[in-house]
Amino acid sequence: MGWMADETGLDKCTANYVPLTPLSHLRRAADVFADRLAVVYGDHRVSYAEYHARCSRLASALAGMGVKSGEVVATIMPNVPAQAEAHFGVPACGAVLNTINTRLDVGTVSYIFDHGGAKVVLVDTEFLGLAEAACAEIEGAAPTIIEVPDGKFPASGRHQTYEDLLKTGDEGYEWQMPQDEWESLALNYTSGTTGRPKGVVYHHRGAYLMTMGTVISWRMVLHPVFMQIVPLFHCNGWNHTWMMPLIGGTLVCCRDITASNIYNAIADEGVTHFGGAPIVLNMIVNAPDAERRPFDHTVEVFTAGAPPAPATLAKIEKLGFNVTQVYGLTETYGHVTECIWKAGEWDGLDQAGKAAIKARQGVAMPMMDHITVTDAEMNEVPHDGTTQGEIMIRGNSVMKGYLKNPKATEESFAGGYFHSGDIAVQHPDGYIQIADRAKDIIISGGENISSVEVEGVLMAHPDVNLAAVVAKPDERWGEVPCAFVELKPGSEADEAGLIAFTRETLAGFKAPKKVVFQELPKTSTGKIQKFELRKAAKDL
Repeated sequence: MGWMADETGLDKCTANYVPLTPLSHLRRAADVFADRLAVVYGDHRVSYAEYHARCSRLASALAGMGVKSGEVVATIMPNVPAQAEAHFGVPACGAVLNTINTRLDVGTVSYIFDHGGAKVVLVDTEFLGLAEAACAEIEGAAPTIIEVPDGKFPASGRHQTYEDLLKTGDEGYEWQMPQDEWESLALNYTSGTTGRPKGVVYHHRGAYLMTMGTVISWRMVLHPVFMQIVPLFHCNGWNHTWMMPLIGGTLVCCRDITASNIYNAIADEGVTHFGGAPIVLNMIVNAPDAERRPFDHTVEVFTAGAPPAPATLAKIEKLGFNVTQVYGLTETYGHVTECIWKAGEWDGLDQAGKAAIKARQGVAMPMMDHITVTDAEMNEVPHDGTTQGEIMIRGNSVMKGYLKNPKATEESFAGGYFHSGDIAVQHPDGYIQIADRAKDIIISGGENISSVEVEGVLMAHPDVNLAAVVAKPDERWGEVPCAFVELKPGSEADEAGLIAFTRETLAGFKAPKKVVFQELPKTSTGKIQKFELRKAAKDL
């Protein structure tokens, strides 16, 4: 024991300590998987050697523009190859990647440019007007725009193009790997429904461990074919693009997320895995026959963003998709819990029972330390499946903090855990299940009503495509549930019928008191914008 306790002379050196970074995955893949197909997007098909060379040219070109280590390079792009290349090429020159939501308004994009201090922004031609207008609103130095044309949107001629930029770079450029794995890798802004969005800072270590943990949790083997459905501006696509080179996988990029594009990619490219919000599952389930394609393998799906309706889960499994519910936030690099299926114990359940289990958010993924549910005093709630508390998260894939916002950072880390703001219960087996976002709980006459529970019942109705439930002010009860519903084409469900349907399952006080039929407002990641619906409910 003596020599173990006395570490004199034992220290880190280049032989035994290399800072963890997802950049190492592509550097390795360029050798190990050099000739394997790395990225697919229509006619764009590149090997790992070519992928690495393009990312190296990008890093070299950015350095040639004067981008220095620690400075920010932003992107405004859908899931096209340049966006994937930016995930490696930007940090490979020491810069910090800031992927910006393509659906934001000019004022918010301008704020992000200014707050994050972007030096360069790579912009898909479709969103060039947004970027130019945002730059025009900045009082100080605006980022230099590099235009990324696509077959769908040819170059405008107003800026240097991405391919021309790459021609100025050197494919032999030596990547600037982090000297400390705590160095900043990416900057992601929260969607912030009120006030300005907060800048969430990721470090290299967290992203590296996220890729490792995901491979285990998704039961992956070498050479999967992964379709990038989650926008790469949302938690960097849950870090999946950084993960693909680790296992020599093929990344299938997709600009427009439609049921036909998903089915075509599965049938033509052999897609084996993808992640997506419940709205994507709903899109697949409700696709008309003309948009479907047959395939003969099981497609593994991670879903997150909101608890999927059990009815949707029950339907999609029959179509050849195996769905695993995961959970996370922008502040946790994406998913940090998973609903691990207990073979044997749960196999005998009927379809509704299986779907109910799969709607749970589950347990901590391998790269996390501890995830639990606590009360306001940070005491763990009983594992009884009914006592509610807030999900608390601790582990390596938690953000460094909020950029230039020490107060918000301190508050979010109070008590040694990240405070998620999500209300949940823990079952006797420790599996976590979200009851609601704290702000989405409806308090009616002193009774707490979970909007998620009411939505799940509405989604089981055969005429309902999507449903969202929010609080509507009420003179007697304070607030009552109000449902906003998208019906399937040709459906004839009415308000009275849907309310009666929910009363067959729910207690009377939980049933919606008002049903509004309309298309639901959604974010670019498929989340329903409840803050918009809350405004509408107040005006009813």
